Amino acid sequence: MFDTSSTTSAWAAQWKMRLIRVFGVIYFSAVCAAQITEDVPPVPSLQLQSSWLEVYPSEKATFRCEINNPSEWNFIWLRDKRQIPDSDPNVSLSADGSVLTITATNLAQSGSYTCKGKHKTKGTTTVESDPRQLSVSQPPPNPTLKRLTQWLDVFEDEIVAFGCEFGNPDWTLTWYKNQKELKVDPFISLDEEGTLLNITSASKAHEGEYACKAQLDSRSVSSGFSNTATVTIYDNIPKPTLRRAPGFDPMFVGETVNFTCSVDVSSGWVYEFQKGEKILPATGKIHSFQLALSDQGKYMCSATRGKDTSTEDSEEMQLNVLEIPVPSLKKEPSWLDVFPEESVQLSCGMDSGSGWTYTWTRDGQKVGPGGVVSFDQSGSTLSIKSATSANKGLYKCKGELKERSVSSIYNTGLSLTVYAEKPRVTLIQEPDYRVMFPGESVTYSCHLNVSSGWEYLWYKDGKELSVSDKKYSVTSVSTTNAGSYSCKAKRGTHQVFLTDQSNVKQLQIQGNRPKPLMTQQPNANNVYVGESVSFKCKVEGSTGWRYLWYKDGAQLSTVGDTLTFTTSFLNKGTYKCSAIRDKTNYPTEHSDTRTLMVSEIPVPSSKKEPSWLDVFPEESVQLSCGMDSGSGWTYTWTRDGQKVGPGGVVSFDQSGSTLSIKSATSANKGLYKCKGELKDRSVSSIYNSGLTLTVYAEKPRITLTQEPDYTMYPGERVTYSCHINVSSGWKYLLYKDGKELTKSKKFLFNATKNGSYSCKAQRGTEQVFSTDQSNVKQLQIQERPLASITLLTGWSEVFSAVSLELKCVVEEDNEKWNYTWFKEGQRIENSVSKQHSVTPDNDPDQSHYICQGIRNVRPFYSRKSEQFITKNLLLKRRLLLSISGLIFFGIIAVLIGCIACRVFRKPADDDEGPEEADLFLSMAQQKGAGVPCPLVEFITDSTLNSPSKEGEGNGMICSETEPLPITAQEDQAGTAEGADTAETNGGLVSFKQ
Repeated sequence: MFDTSSTTSAWAAQWKMRLIRVFGVIYFSAVCAAQITEDVPPVPSLQLQSSWLEVYPSEKATFRCEINNPSEWNFIWLRDKRQIPDSDPNVSLSADGSVLTITATNLAQSGSYTCKGKHKTKGTTTVESDPRQLSVSQPPPNPTLKRLTQWLDVFEDEIVAFGCEFGNPDWTLTWYKNQKELKVDPFISLDEEGTLLNITSASKAHEGEYACKAQLDSRSVSSGFSNTATVTIYDNIPKPTLRRAPGFDPMFVGETVNFTCSVDVSSGWVYEFQKGEKILPATGKIHSFQLALSDQGKYMCSATRGKDTSTEDSEEMQLNVLEIPVPSLKKEPSWLDVFPEESVQLSCGMDSGSGWTYTWTRDGQKVGPGGVVSFDQSGSTLSIKSATSANKGLYKCKGELKERSVSSIYNTGLSLTVYAEKPRVTLIQEPDYRVMFPGESVTYSCHLNVSSGWEYLWYKDGKELSVSDKKYSVTSVSTTNAGSYSCKAKRGTHQVFLTDQSNVKQLQIQGNRPKPLMTQQPNANNVYVGESVSFKCKVEGSTGWRYLWYKDGAQLSTVGDTLTFTTSFLNKGTYKCSAIRDKTNYPTEHSDTRTLMVSEIPVPSSKKEPSWLDVFPEESVQLSCGMDSGSGWTYTWTRDGQKVGPGGVVSFDQSGSTLSIKSATSANKGLYKCKGELKDRSVSSIYNSGLTLTVYAEKPRITLTQEPDYTMYPGERVTYSCHINVSSGWKYLLYKDGKELTKSKKFLFNATKNGSYSCKAQRGTEQVFSTDQSNVKQLQIQERPLASITLLTGWSEVFSAVSLELKCVVEEDNEKWNYTWFKEGQRIENSVSKQHSVTPDNDPDQSHYICQGIRNVRPFYSRKSEQFITKNLLLKRRLLLSISGLIFFGIIAVLIGCIACRVFRKPADDDEGPEEADLFLSMAQQKGAGVPCPLVEFITDSTLNSPSKEGEGNGMICSETEPLPITAQEDQAGTAEGADTAETNGGLVSFKQ
């Protein structure tokens, strides 16, 4: 349950508090608003009392600051937000401070001006007023006064005009004379704007200083005075004055002259110049031109200005014009070729006038003082003291007038030669004999080949002689005149120049007459025809001789110290010489004599070693050249006309007499000739006829021949020959299977074994030359065909025949054979047929038989057959019949037994043991298995047919149809097809049959 009364009272209490709060807020808001309205300051207003915000210096600008109840406020003034201090001398305030007056003085006073108030009691401050912008301008410019007429110094009644320029039409121009405002009279006029001032007829009243000023309308602002112009009024027109610059008289061509015409007062004159009656072109008051000779004459001038003003003529002025002279150049002393340390002077001067200075050049380069060069004050004299080679050259000079632009041209100049060293004085002796003889004359000359003005000094043995001439002579010398002579030269007066000592001439005097020495070249008593021989004659220790020659006592026409000739047999004889002095004719004695012998030059002989001259590559050869007599010869060789020297495979001994070629090549072939030359003498023989050396391009081919050249049979003769078809001196070597057999060119023997045969050839002793191996010949030994004896009597005939027919068969039976039969080793006469019959009559003993084939072509005979033995032939027949019978009846018995067994044998089961092999072979099986016939084995059994079995009979054969072979078993093997035999050491080869 809720308490309703308590709830209602709580709600009433809350609303009561809310109403109290609302009314409180309203009350306090009204009180605060009234308080705020009472404390807000008023807003000031800024007023401009003057009529312009742009002022010029010295003008004033006034501002008023208005506030309600102004008496309660103090006023604060600001410029560009900054308070204006009261101490500013250009600022003034009214008594209450509400009015601000500014006197413009500078641009810094321009700005945004405002004011505000500060309550005198409450201390509150108003906001700033609206701003006012004040501009302080630059001071106005001064007007410009211009002279419109060209002159200000005028004469009466002339016109004068001025113009005043300011540039701002809002300004008024005012004219002043002598700083007072100008008063206008009838002769002064101004234009409507006041910018032009004209004086139409000048008089003395118009003299003064004129200026103008600018004034700003309705304001007390004005510019300063313009520039001034002074007007001077003259009573009379002056006479012009003519002046000339420079004022030198005379003047020279090329100089520039200025004539100046001037009127001492006023200005604006136009001047006119004239020479005589001729008007000269001129501009201004000066007439300037460069002088020529035609410009000489009298000059004057006059002046005019305007239309009516002109002066009278000036006084006349004379102008004299001359050509610029060329300076002359002189030298002191007179010579211009000087020597080191010598001095010289050059002088430059004008023929007339004074005041000239001089300039010098050397080879085009200006010369100034310095070193050894100096000048006088004007430069007219150039002095060189102690000259050097640097001072040589072409010197020129020119003159120049002081303070004037007058300069002459350079003269042609003088060439100064300065030698690099002092002159060499040469002492000449005539005749120039160092050694003289009493009575001869001599003259000495002191010679200088440069310059002039020389004096001479003479010396003998260092002491001066009393001679000053260029020459010193002695007409007849004696021993007292011997000594050394020299000289010097000098020149100059103020400064003497002395040369160095000349060369020294040494004079010797001999008392004995000389004897010349004669020498011979070559120094040999025996010379050869064609050899050059020279005799030289010389007088020792002196010169200047003319020589005379004699042969066999007679004088020759040869002149000179040498007698030279090419010898012939006519030159044999005795020679001598003498001499005469060529300039004094002083004679000598005769020289010693010399006898000359002349003979022919021998021709050398050539030899060869070894004796052959056809050689092969790698073979060596020597050629020798020699004279039959004499020694000291050297030798020169040619091959086919070209000189041969050492090099490669060619060498020589020291004298060249032996030419050695080691391991020759084809380049060494040719005709070799030689000649001899004597050492140290021009003696040379002719070339001899020479020796021709043949050098083959390759080694010789050696050929081995075999004779006969076919397959041999044992016992035949064979010959091997080693053959080479070039050169000689060969030795031969024969080889079999690479082993040397013999040293022989031919080799003959009976052929027995196979082999390879070749040969070589050699020659030379010290250095053996060998050919290559020859071709190889293969010796083939072929067995002779074998003869064999066959029994022609058949098996059926063996039992009935009375005789046996033997047949001789040769293996190679393609040619026809003849036969020879032998019985017991003895030839059976007249038995040459192929068959031979053996009967009891001719062979009762049943002997051994041999046969052999013979014919006329190779092979001429065959091998002998094996022995055929006819003994016991009947026994063998019987045995064969018995065996044959047994075999026949044995076979029949076997056949019967087989048939009986076949009939009566019990059949065997298939499962029983294997079938037994046949114990006996059929004939076909025996033949296929290679089983021999028993009869054949018996008949051919060697044991039965050997001599030891003679008592046994001959066996039986298997068939009567095939012949019975009666040869040994080894013979059958030798003749069987496909079997080859070779004798291992005999060189035999078996052949298929």
